[in-house]
Amino acid sequence: MSEREIAVVTGASRGVGRGVALALGDAGMRVYVTGRTRGEGLSIDTVAAEIDRRGGEGVPVPVDHTDDAQVEALFARVKEEAGRLDVLVNNVFAIPKERMWGLPFWELPIGIWDQMHEVGLRSHYVASVFAAPMMVAAKRGLIANVSSFAGAGFQLNVAYGVGKAGVDRLAADMAHDLAPHGVTSVSLWPGIVRTEWVMSQDELPFSTEVSESAEFTGRAVAALSSDLDVLRKTGRRLIVAELAEEYGFDDVDGTRPPSLRALAREQKERA
Repeated sequence: MSEREIAVVTGASRGVGRGVALALGDAGMRVYVTGRTRGEGLSIDTVAAEIDRRGGEGVPVPVDHTDDAQVEALFARVKEEAGRLDVLVNNVFAIPKERMWGLPFWELPIGIWDQMHEVGLRSHYVASVFAAPMMVAAKRGLIANVSSFAGAGFQLNVAYGVGKAGVDRLAADMAHDLAPHGVTSVSLWPGIVRTEWVMSQDELPFSTEVSESAEFTGRAVAALSSDLDVLRKTGRRLIVAELAEEYGFDDVDGTRPPSLRALAREQKERA
């Protein structure tokens, strides 16, 4: 059985998942990195190698999160190799190739709904189903579900917001079942994250002037994992920037991005 904390981060070849996996590597964890992309560039292999370089232990595991059997095999491997699971970060998400904003829902392909809800909300549920028994047996563990401010108000399109609201409800309802066993389930709301996808867009429906790195969310997960009283937060929607204030961590550039909720409150008070 490994002496390191054991984490699984789904969809970690790029974006928020990549940042979370790297930050957990900084915390010295063994991180099972899932995704479909192998090789050089943005891939689970390069993330795992960077985790090793940072003092953690990276384990790349190719997983198609639309295939339940592959997900089940992932957690069976974790149990066999590590003997336990301390942290699950449900992050995997499919970004449609079509432009996702600027059109009403009836003018967007119906397939966008299926794509974002299958590789996203459903994937988070399936991973949690296979992760929970290990955590319940140990009477401890953290399931962090990466969501968005879109769970509370319109962003991008209808399907995206409904999916994120579903993630929030998933975290809350799983918390109901898990809390008696000492396992924590939360929903995480990053701010505007400078992911590779965001920074590659010529036009966006939001500003990146107030933004944060993908690793900022990972530092929030690491802080939650090390909190011996984290169960008090179970079922809640947690804003990453507000966790930074509570736990005292900064972004990779040494700054501490503000909470978008606090900024919205300030703007409303000035209006």
